[in-house]
Amino acid sequence: MAGEQLQVLNALDVAKTQWYHFTAIIIAGMGFFTDAYDLFSISLVTKLLGRVYYHVDGSPIPGTLPPNVSSAVNGVAFVGTLSGQLFFGWLGDKLGRKRVYGMTLLLMIISSVASGLSLGHTSKGVMSTLCFFRFWLGFGIGGDYPLSATIMSEYSNKRTRGAFIAAVFAMQGFGILAGGMVTIVVSGIFKNRFPAPEYAVDPIGSTVPQADYVWRIILMFGAVPAVMTLYSRLKMPETARYTALVARDAKQAAADMSKVLQVELEDEAAKVQQITTAQSNNYGLFSKAFLRRHGAHLLGTTTTWFLLDIAYYSQNLFQKDIFSAIGWIPKNTTMNALEELYRIARAQTLIALCGTVPGYWFTVAFIDVLGRFTIQLLGFFMMTAFMLGLAIPYHHWTTPGNQIGFIVMYGFTFFFANFGPNSTTFIVPAEIFPARVRSTCHGISAASGKLGAIVGSFGFLYLAQSQDPAKVDAGYSTGIGVRNSLFMIAGCNILGLLFTFLVPESKGKSLEEMSGEKEEEEEQVPAGSNGSTLPV
Repeated sequence: MAGEQLQVLNALDVAKTQWYHFTAIIIAGMGFFTDAYDLFSISLVTKLLGRVYYHVDGSPIPGTLPPNVSSAVNGVAFVGTLSGQLFFGWLGDKLGRKRVYGMTLLLMIISSVASGLSLGHTSKGVMSTLCFFRFWLGFGIGGDYPLSATIMSEYSNKRTRGAFIAAVFAMQGFGILAGGMVTIVVSGIFKNRFPAPEYAVDPIGSTVPQADYVWRIILMFGAVPAVMTLYSRLKMPETARYTALVARDAKQAAADMSKVLQVELEDEAAKVQQITTAQSNNYGLFSKAFLRRHGAHLLGTTTTWFLLDIAYYSQNLFQKDIFSAIGWIPKNTTMNALEELYRIARAQTLIALCGTVPGYWFTVAFIDVLGRFTIQLLGFFMMTAFMLGLAIPYHHWTTPGNQIGFIVMYGFTFFFANFGPNSTTFIVPAEIFPARVRSTCHGISAASGKLGAIVGSFGFLYLAQSQDPAKVDAGYSTGIGVRNSLFMIAGCNILGLLFTFLVPESKGKSLEEMSGEKEEEEEQVPAGSNGSTLPV
């Protein structure tokens, strides 16, 4: 097989940064903006849902979602996402990236709007409808992970590919920020328009009937950015790597990329035939050849993403409880429903602004300088350090006067998650596998991560409960407490650091070099993270 690369692929690899790169980032990134907005907005409104639908007459505290309902509302989108990552990842390799890409966004738009229209005569009916639509919302979101990463990696040049894929993922930061800001604005408007007494003064009057519109408006707003990019997504040409290496249509690949790059390209049909029919480029996902070449890589991408998401999502979901515990959000009986929502959103937005968003863009700036391996290793190490820094002197942080220090430390763990494994685990699977299974392998890696998110969000809802039965949330049994939960998260980060050594460095290399599609049958996989070869 020829050692030379196809002209059309080489043209993409060496292309200067052009307008089409930024267009692709925005089209793919808006999907992630919507993803993050939808997945994080639900964590903001759970306490409001408890007050609206689960008020108990005569109770000294406001209504809260029962544990099984809370787990379902928070977790059902994760289950949908996991299913969507596997299904659309596989479909993206079978039908092509572009053909499937519009479907995922359309599903997100319909499900976002439908989530806000969840109806029912009883609280159980409303929650069941909401969970049903959030599952399908997650299913659409799931498809966006493998497709956006694969499309961006296949469109990029090799010099700045990491930064481009990271920029797509970084739109999540803005989605989280938008979720907080929309919640602040909507709850602020309703709070001022419909004043209400605090819960301790008037338990029923503290939740105005109009509060039922607030959470619906917040959830439905997630469809707005998706609608804005739907047309552009449907008009995007198929990636040249899919068209040439998988669909084996050299003429179409050259024609599509000639328009995109605005240069004349030969179709090289004979060369495409030679590359795609070579025995070394025809092994499947469940073959011994794949296991030998990429088995360790797939183990590395799935385990690191799984461990990272256990830590990342467990932090997010008990974030608002941490704010309450350290006194940033007053006791819930001293606020009305909309005041509580407003304050939770304000605290979350501050964390996003200071810790979450900068971390994403640090990755964009440094990923093609430091490399994926270094950033992932550094991220896991620093997350471990900051988690232990929170856990060991936990009693110090919760005493009055030390709250700001706690928030700063907590913010840094998010910073190093995003300037670290939360970004790199998304980028690397889109670079190191062959084109014909690239989307599938990214989907498997992402689904493994989402399984970690399910463990983190479901498990820590129960685990983070106080060891003192008097301080346990209504409907929960005693847990191991926040301090011990932080120690467990630190343990996951240490394991993530160790499994990082299975993942090869892809900085500055073409996708074909990394996947082995450029070489004849080989006995070893591409160079490992430290420059040595990794026998499988």
